[in-house]
Amino acid sequence: MFSSVLQPSSISIFSSTGSEPLQLWGVKIDSSSGSCIDLLHDGTSKLPYSKPSTSLVSPPPLVELGGAERDPESDSGDLGYDLDQTVLHIQSPRLPSTYIQCPPDKVPALGLRHPWMHLHVRNMGREWGFEVGLVDHAGRTGILRMSTFQKQPSLKLSRGERSTFPLLHLPLSFPSRSSRPLTAWTTINVHLPTFIPYFSHSNLLTVDRQGGQESHASQSWDTITLPAVPSGSYSHVSFVRVYATCRLRRIWFDEHGPDQTVPWEFELYSAD
Repeated sequence: MFSSVLQPSSISIFSSTGSEPLQLWGVKIDSSSGSCIDLLHDGTSKLPYSKPSTSLVSPPPLVELGGAERDPESDSGDLGYDLDQTVLHIQSPRLPSTYIQCPPDKVPALGLRHPWMHLHVRNMGREWGFEVGLVDHAGRTGILRMSTFQKQPSLKLSRGERSTFPLLHLPLSFPSRSSRPLTAWTTINVHLPTFIPYFSHSNLLTVDRQGGQESHASQSWDTITLPAVPSGSYSHVSFVRVYATCRLRRIWFDEHGPDQTVPWEFELYSAD
């Protein structure tokens, strides 16, 4: 998608306040009750909110946003400031089946070469995760998944019929309530080249076999049939996928880390 074009030092692939926020994205919504993807004001607590022209669900469900059972320790429903901005709400009781993906299926790979990815995301007190396709300079692809439900790092080299790409699955956590954050919104900063070497860590290895997972932490790489595992230096990103349940404001890539000064339109603005 971007591999053959001149790439600026910073590029945004999603902005909830843009004229066509999901122009570059594919949308998958589970058919179960309570699943929805919609643009709304961050202060909104119920659907439907959007005008028909911006609704991504037809008909939009009349449900409590984030209304499924929550973990009281991570519940952020009354936590701090809301944004005075339109955001994208992604919700489902079945996390893996409701998501947005850039680029959509059957579209050429994203091809962004920036080492940093940043996400403005709101903690809804529900399980949530995202995936990034990482490609090394030899063209080998691995999938980095970060999720709030994962407890230990793991590496899966075979995922059945879904994909032949190795999957590095890492735990992700939002700031705790005890840290007294001012808002449930967080900027997640991911340095992508950092994770390429972890696809070769045998102590993280698990392999799916007949629907189960067998640990091989103490087994030699020589005794395992391996797919093409990314190693060496980072080249580019092939895709980004964001799952339910969360709210998104922006996703962007750049050449610098979280200490850089971002453009004013990349900032988060509260109602007060």
